[in-house]
Amino acid sequence: MKIYNTLTKKIQEFKPIKNKKVNLFVCGPTVYDYAHIGNAKTYTQFDFIIKYLRYRGYDVFYLQNITDIDDKIIEKAQDKKVPCEEIANKYTKIYLEDMKSLGNTAVSKYARATDYLDQIVSQVKRLKEKGFTYTTSDGIYYEIEKFKDYGKLSGRTELKETDGVSRIDSSSEKKGWNDFCLWKFSKPGEPSWETEIGKGRPGWHIEDTAITESHFGPQYDVHGGAVDLIFPHHEAEISQMEALSGKSPLVRYWLHTGFLKMSQAKMSKSLGNFLTIRKILEKYNTRVVRFFYLSSHYRSSLEFNEETMTQAKNSLQRIDEFIFKIKPDLELADEKKAVDQLKKDLLKNLDHDFNTPKAISLIFDFIKERNLKGVSGQFAWDFFKEINEFFGFFEFHHDQDDQEIDKLVKQREAYRKNEQYQKADEIKKMLLAKGIKIYDSPTGTKWRKVKK
Repeated sequence: MKIYNTLTKKIQEFKPIKNKKVNLFVCGPTVYDYAHIGNAKTYTQFDFIIKYLRYRGYDVFYLQNITDIDDKIIEKAQDKKVPCEEIANKYTKIYLEDMKSLGNTAVSKYARATDYLDQIVSQVKRLKEKGFTYTTSDGIYYEIEKFKDYGKLSGRTELKETDGVSRIDSSSEKKGWNDFCLWKFSKPGEPSWETEIGKGRPGWHIEDTAITESHFGPQYDVHGGAVDLIFPHHEAEISQMEALSGKSPLVRYWLHTGFLKMSQAKMSKSLGNFLTIRKILEKYNTRVVRFFYLSSHYRSSLEFNEETMTQAKNSLQRIDEFIFKIKPDLELADEKKAVDQLKKDLLKNLDHDFNTPKAISLIFDFIKERNLKGVSGQFAWDFFKEINEFFGFFEFHHDQDDQEIDKLVKQREAYRKNEQYQKADEIKKMLLAKGIKIYDSPTGTKWRKVKK
């Protein structure tokens, strides 16, 4: 298996530290509002990556943090006149529900920042002892000038328009522009904790390294997140942990997802051009949304609009119709050869930096070929069941149980046998209005419910 490593800017052979054991961390949400569909792109694509790694025999521990104390949470709590904990708990619950709704079930552990305060304090203390910090009136800061490798992930030390700039700590007392706050001293009306480094709360960057050091130690295999986190967030993580441990690299492989865009602009809450996960699932079912994300390579940006979603919906419908027509109890020798070749080609592409667009293209080529043969059976059925372990957007529904629909379908068949085609068409239109699609074949008529 080969994957693209942001650190080296190359596609490299994937070699975890300990054989097939993979420790993998992805930056999770700050729980102050509903997650949007740009967030969902990242989390769905990583859900696929982890499930595929497991399918290929890797033992993956997938850790994701939840930032449950932060400036944004405090602002929201003050605006709503409720405790910060109430805001954090509410939106954590919503986030976890949204992930489940999207079929994102691969996470081994969600780690809340406030559960790791002892570890955070320990890291700040040790950085202070090693001379990497300085103290101002508002907090304890990391001095970037002391870490000579700063910028090695992004290849730069200055901001770009697409960076995550909202988390830059502003203070007139900072020594350097890139310096960031490790521990923020308490302010009136804000949550804080009494600790040996002072009364206060953690900065943003320190929670991730405290969490990963707790579970993985000073070095681990894979760190993921959206591309806007490369600078400064992931640079900050590297500078903190490598300064603490003296070991490099902190992470062997860095994976970053491209943006979801609306009208060619990055989707973000700060720009106001976003849709929540819940809103989009009111219009499109989970499988369509998941197919939409996975039809694009995880490193590529993806444009969200009516046209691209309709395209995803229609493409998935082609797959649905093919799977629906499969006869699982039919064994076809020529089909086995075709499925074996498809599986070989599909895995080859997914093993090369998780190339989902090419894999899906191969599936459509197979469907086109098998449709020309007229019928598909057991080997195709078993194959689609198998790869759905990681794709998660196929649907298998041969058993229908609806007496009312069955009655209408049988009535339509009777009209057709008696050449009363107008009446048969009227029933077909009635069924379509109910979301029921009819499939006629020499061996009889089948129907299925067509979702949004």
